Amino acid sequence: MKVIPKVYLNNSIRDSVVVINRFSKQIAFVLDQAKLVGVVTDGDVRRHIANGGNLDDKISLAMRKDFFALPVTSDLKTIRENFSKRIRYIPLVDESGCLVDVADPNGNFRIPVHEPSMIGNELKYVTQCIEENWISSQGKFVSEFEFQFENLHYNTNALSVSNGTVALHLALISLGIGPGDEVILPNLTFAASANAVIHAGASPVFCEIEPDTWCISAIDAKKLIGPKTKAIMSVHLYGQPCKMMEIQSLCEQYDLFLIEDCAEALGSKWNSRLVGTFGEVATFSFFGNKTISTGEGGMIIFKNSKTAEKAKILRDHGMSKDKRYWHEVTGYNYRMTNLQAAVGVAQMEKLDLILDKKRKILKEYTQKLNGVKGISRLPFLDKKITHSNWLFGIILEKSSTRDTLIKQLLGLGIETRSFFYPLHTMPPYRRFKRSTDLKICNELSCKGLLLPSSMNLSSFDIDFITKSIIDILKEYG
Repeated sequence: MKVIPKVYLNNSIRDSVVVINRFSKQIAFVLDQAKLVGVVTDGDVRRHIANGGNLDDKISLAMRKDFFALPVTSDLKTIRENFSKRIRYIPLVDESGCLVDVADPNGNFRIPVHEPSMIGNELKYVTQCIEENWISSQGKFVSEFEFQFENLHYNTNALSVSNGTVALHLALISLGIGPGDEVILPNLTFAASANAVIHAGASPVFCEIEPDTWCISAIDAKKLIGPKTKAIMSVHLYGQPCKMMEIQSLCEQYDLFLIEDCAEALGSKWNSRLVGTFGEVATFSFFGNKTISTGEGGMIIFKNSKTAEKAKILRDHGMSKDKRYWHEVTGYNYRMTNLQAAVGVAQMEKLDLILDKKRKILKEYTQKLNGVKGISRLPFLDKKITHSNWLFGIILEKSSTRDTLIKQLLGLGIETRSFFYPLHTMPPYRRFKRSTDLKICNELSCKGLLLPSSMNLSSFDIDFITKSIIDILKEYG
C-alpha cells in the first residue's frame, strides 16, 4: 500500500510542513487517532503565518475542517465524478470516519481487480495513425494485428472485430448457426456467451460445470445433446483452460461444431497447445480489463479459410470483396478501427512479458493461499495446463464468508469481484433448456471470489492481499 501523508492533532504546524514537503501531494491529512478531522496544505500554512500565526502553533489552527471525503466503499464512477479543479485528492473513510486511503485523478488508490498496462508503443502507434490520418477501419495496423494473431495461433485465419461479443455472434452465423439450432454452453459464464447465441436466432442450452476446472463438463454436455444441437461452446473461465480433449472428442463423435470462447484466456494452453486452436472457430476480447486491451475490440480465428472469408463479408455490411458497394448479403458493421488495432499491435509486442508476469502472480498467490483454512479450492493446475491467470479465483468454504471478505478487503483498499451469477437464474435465460442438476454452478457462484490480478501487481501487493485475507478469515472463523 502507498504511504499517505498523515499528521495528528497534537502535532505542530512545523511538524506538518515536514510531512507536506516529504510528499508530492502538497497536502496532509489530520487525524485524531485514526479518525480524519481535517486537511492541511502548504497554502493553508502560508495563510496562517501571514495572519500572524507561527510554526509552533498546533495544526488544528491552520487545518481546514470543511474537507470533502467519500466512503471507502464508493464505486470508481462516484469517486471520479467528484474530482474538480478544487478537489484533487479525496480521502476515503470507513464507517467510523477513519482514514483508509486517498484517491487522486490518476487512479493511484486501491489495488484494482485488473487494469491495462500501456507501457509500450501504444501512444507511438496511435499518434502515427493520427499523423497519417488513418483512424477508421482501414489502415496497416488492422492487418498487422490480425497477422500477429495468425502467427501466434498457427494455421488459423484471423479477423478483427469491434468487440468480443460481436466476435461470438459473427462466429456463430458464419458457421450457419441460427433459428432452430441449439448451442450447449456452460451455465457459469459472462452473459455475452448466451446473448450471442440468442442474437444469432439459436437457443442456448446451459450445462453444468466441473468442480475442478470451473469450466463446462463434457459428461453433462453429452446428456444435453439432442437432434437440434449444432455446437458446443467451451468457455475458458478466468483463464482456466477447459479439458479440451474431452470436449473435442465429444464434438467429433456427434458431428458438432466446437466454438471456443477465449475472451478471458489469451495465452492459456491445454497439453502445450494454445486454447483457440481446438475449435472450428475461437473468439477473443480486448476490453479494458482483459489480458491485452484495445479499449474495446475482439478477434475471431477460423480453421476454415472459406468460413473466414464469409465472416469477413458479413463483418463489412455484406459487401462484395470484388465490387465495392455491391452487397451480396445482409451484413453488419463489426469492424475494428485502425486506432484500436494500433493499441493491439503494441500490446501483442509485449504479450510474453504480460503472460510471464501474470503466471508469476498465479504462483505467488497459490503458494501463499494453499491450505489456508476457510478456502476450499484454488485454480486447477497440473502438468497439462498452462494457466494465463486473467483473474485469480478462490472458492471459500462458506458463501457468507465471501461477502464479509469483499467488504473487509475493500475497507483496506483492495478491490475484489464475485464470480458470475449462474445464467439460468436470471430472467432472460430461465426459459431455456439446462442440465437437471446445476449444484456446482450454484455453489461456485456463491462462494467464488476473484482477486487482483493485474500485471502491475507487485510482490508487496500480493503479500498485503494474502495477509489481509488470512487475517480476516481467522477473525471471522
